[in-house]
Amino acid sequence: MQKNKEKKPRKSFKEAFYSTREKIWAKKNERLRLHHSFKRSYREDYQRGLKAPGLVAHAVSTLKIIFKNWKLFFGFMFIIVAMNIIFVGLMSEDTYQTVQDSIDESSEVLQYGEVGRLAKSGLLLISTVTTGGLTKGMTEVQQVFLFFFASVTILVTIYYLRHLMAGNHPRLRDGLYNALTPLISTMLVLILVFIHMIPVFVFMIVYSTALATDFLAQPLYAFLFWLFGSLLLLLSAYLLPGSILAICATTVPGIYPMQAVNATTDLIQGRRTKFIIRVLFAFLFVAVIWIIVMLPLIYLDLFLKQNIEWLEGVPFVSFLLQIMTTFTIVYLTSYIYLFYRRMLDDPE
Repeated sequence: MQKNKEKKPRKSFKEAFYSTREKIWAKKNERLRLHHSFKRSYREDYQRGLKAPGLVAHAVSTLKIIFKNWKLFFGFMFIIVAMNIIFVGLMSEDTYQTVQDSIDESSEVLQYGEVGRLAKSGLLLISTVTTGGLTKGMTEVQQVFLFFFASVTILVTIYYLRHLMAGNHPRLRDGLYNALTPLISTMLVLILVFIHMIPVFVFMIVYSTALATDFLAQPLYAFLFWLFGSLLLLLSAYLLPGSILAICATTVPGIYPMQAVNATTDLIQGRRTKFIIRVLFAFLFVAVIWIIVMLPLIYLDLFLKQNIEWLEGVPFVSFLLQIMTTFTIVYLTSYIYLFYRRMLDDPE
């Protein structure tokens, strides 16, 4: 006969509650915790060095890696652009034409009645990007596809970089077949990034409302508003670096989303300012690339469409904007991942 198993005494609710709380705090105490209490934080506790190249060197080295393996990255970008065109579509040529007509109408108030073709190209580029022309008129289904393809682009780019830095030679199909395992984890972290950006969205909504109601006309109210807005921006600036780096950490096999967020939050402690400066510089660097590449092409598009009538409806600029958007995602992902690897390999 089987021996009767001894039953463990059942814990009361109070005992179970305190036991669970102790386990949670034991896990938290293993993490690096700075500035999480009202106790004074000493500089030697949170100052962490990082041996990394300069801003320009890091930006250029990222660009070199992409162009050195151009067959891999540009082949993948071609696939993503093709999928975007099929499932999401290009920016409507009517939207682009509307922006162009608005610039033509506005130029009538100038002294000579017209904007130079080069200046008009710049205004078209800025207006199309900043007014949401790339995503204007999309349905909910198209926006879901856009979010999905952006996630795939991030994952495959990180897969290629990890294998290239390990000395391997990944093929184009390897990334498409093997890089999408942590897709759900990555999407959950991207949702967390969106949540951490809510203070920024609140600031934008409040700022637009303040402008519409002349709230900022009074110096005292303006001071209080900018004080409140600064706190919101600082909150997002504190939360975002860890969640952005967690996108890189989720690609590690066997790691869960919150484990990745906790690990990268500890990794970024004492280095947030360096990371934010580098990300801002990356956006500036990408903006310069957009100007160098897109401005002459838009200029050429205006010239050809003014002289060749049958080119009027060809979405040449829309296609180029789609390529540049995909390249921007690949470049920023590579830039952040290389900085993440620098922090991982740093002895401190």
